[in-house]
Amino acid sequence: MSERIALFCASLDGGGAQRVVLNLARGFAERGFIVDLVLARAQGPFLKEVHPDVTIIDLRARRVLTSLPGLVRYLRRHRPAAVLSAMDHVNVVAVLAVKLAGVKTRLVASVHNFRTSQSLSTLREHIIHRVLLRKVYPWMDMVVAVSEGVKEQLALNTGMSSERIRVVYNPVVTPELFEKAKLHVQHPWFARAEPPIILGVGRLNKQKDLFTLIQAFRVARRKRPVKLMILGEGSERAELEALVSTLKLESDIALPGFVDNPYAYMAGASVFVLSSAWEGFGNVLVEAMAVGCPVVSTECQSGPAEILDHGRYGRLVSVGDAEALASAILATLEAPVDAKVLRARADMFSLKNIADQYLNVLLGEAVDREVRLKPAIRGST
Repeated sequence: MSERIALFCASLDGGGAQRVVLNLARGFAERGFIVDLVLARAQGPFLKEVHPDVTIIDLRARRVLTSLPGLVRYLRRHRPAAVLSAMDHVNVVAVLAVKLAGVKTRLVASVHNFRTSQSLSTLREHIIHRVLLRKVYPWMDMVVAVSEGVKEQLALNTGMSSERIRVVYNPVVTPELFEKAKLHVQHPWFARAEPPIILGVGRLNKQKDLFTLIQAFRVARRKRPVKLMILGEGSERAELEALVSTLKLESDIALPGFVDNPYAYMAGASVFVLSSAWEGFGNVLVEAMAVGCPVVSTECQSGPAEILDHGRYGRLVSVGDAEALASAILATLEAPVDAKVLRARADMFSLKNIADQYLNVLLGEAVDREVRLKPAIRGST
């Protein structure tokens, strides 16, 4: 019988960590494993993208913490060989569940973000996060960090040895990405060759610092005709729309909200921009590169500089510097990195390359590949 792997996540509401979990579930299933996608609550736009050979386990909890009893029951019933959890609050529940279930399951946590003073906005959050890091993560069999910067921070804040923290980049590039990139975008801007479209994709929140992107766009627009489109939804929509209105840029900036297929927009854009104040990795940079779209990014902690090899594959600028960001956008429009070079770099972060790295962490370096590739025997839900 093939081994069972469980991936535990809050939901599939559409974030970068959820996309990683979704891709890994598919990659493991295609290698012949029994894969359970265990969700505190089975909801979110990514649900319809779950691979048919992946079993969804809905714990039907209102919050991640209240999913603990259901996760304990799941572990005792199905006894997976390994559990991979994603995001801090989910990782805490995963640890508690494995301890309470009393099962011999290898537990691996994945950490997807770089924690800054901005991301932990209150003293209470700082204290809780520090206790979390010091007390909970050392219970894990292994922790996966999505970038070297995240690994360094984890080692510093948890006291864990570097041998127990493994850097595995995100499995961003899949065959479906390329298929979706070929689809037509239903927006008049993409029907014309000019003016160039600057694209941003991400939650409309403090982390993504879209205010700086809008200000940079205003500076760039003074030099040449350009359009700006930002895909995503979030808590700062009203403030961003107010800024656009104040700057009288309503005809040149569009915020259409969350879209199921951002890849087609990336394929049609002239420059993709990541303006974040902090990141764990930066999936959207890889997605844009995979379809040949030139990229510009802030040199925030901690993933973008690693993805772009410190500027080799895209220009990097300081966080919050609208003038520098505008200059990088204009320079990229004039002299973009060759699309073939970008696609080759993006392949480093493909599912086919990353899934095996995760399996080595979850099941050990000496896993029998012949066993892995046998047809999976589906378990009950």
